[in-house]
Amino acid sequence: MKQQHKIIAVANQKGGVGKTTTTVNLAVGLAQLGKKVLLIDLDPQGNATMACGADSRDLAVSACEMLLDECDANDAIMEFKLLHLIGSNTDLTAAELQMMDYQEPQTVLRQKLLSVVDNYDFILVDCPPSLSILTVNALTAAHSVLIPMQCEYYALEGLTSLLDTIERVKQTTNANLEIEGLLRTMFDGRNNLANDVAAQISEHFGDKVFMTVVPRNVKVAEAPSFGQSAIEYDHLSRGAVAYKGLASELLRRNHG
Repeated sequence: MKQQHKIIAVANQKGGVGKTTTTVNLAVGLAQLGKKVLLIDLDPQGNATMACGADSRDLAVSACEMLLDECDANDAIMEFKLLHLIGSNTDLTAAELQMMDYQEPQTVLRQKLLSVVDNYDFILVDCPPSLSILTVNALTAAHSVLIPMQCEYYALEGLTSLLDTIERVKQTTNANLEIEGLLRTMFDGRNNLANDVAAQISEHFGDKVFMTVVPRNVKVAEAPSFGQSAIEYDHLSRGAVAYKGLASELLRRNHG
């Protein structure tokens, strides 16, 4: 589907699958290809914020203030290198509790983004590793959801809950929500189980699975401690090359 802008939620309730790493590197990859990108950190851990080079403990305004209607989306946006960022920190946990008192807590993010969505080609939302009201907000606001998956034994089992949540969101608050694609992360081709699970994912989801496969790579793991994406930290590393490939593949899927 071709459109002027696209909001993509990056989600998987299973932790440790490379969700934040994927969000940050895809954002940088798209920005390097000339796209206007806004990254929204909707995880109270603030890891995406830190990976962009911001200090999550020292934010004047953040996703928390935006969701609690203490500021507009424009006021929460920070400029970092090639992209824009709405950061987060542990305050977001308190915001999540307060949002439960709202009449329609699942639609808050969608309403907030109305004022900025036309300024960007892509808005990427890093969701927390849970199927919480924050994740539901992201799915309600998004055009599509990108699902990073590790090729391990429990990968498909954990996916079922997320797909059920996506279906409920489609039935209640966002009928047009689509699956952007499944991304195989932390892949080790020497592992027979990883190859078996990768084949199962492709068999189950067909062309919804990205051709790009992100390998296990030490540079990808090191980069966040320097406040950088893997692409900025070592653009020739295998992980960085894979994420640049993902950005190109995403553009081809959306624009032909």
